[in-house]
Amino acid sequence: VTGASFVVFNGALKPSSGFLAKSSIVEDGLMVQITPETMESLRRALKDKKDFKITCGKMDTGDVEECVDICWVENEDQKNKR
Repeated sequence: VTGASFVVFNGALKPSSGFLAKSSIVEDGLMVQITPETMESLRRALKDKKDFKITCGKMDTGDVEECVDICWVENEDQKNKR
């Protein structure tokens, strides 16, 4: 589990790269590189307020090392809200 101050979704990952998606830590945030098709699915999920999972790693290996889960929650924490 990685905590981040911000998340950047970059939809310019080419399908020919051989990756499903790539994630990397940038300063105190997270950058997730995804394909344009995954970006469209992510946009739809955010609009519909649905959970979404991005699996990172190479396409040809069954070994999943990282995933990015976007989860909607019922209760919003009111601490330190500024």
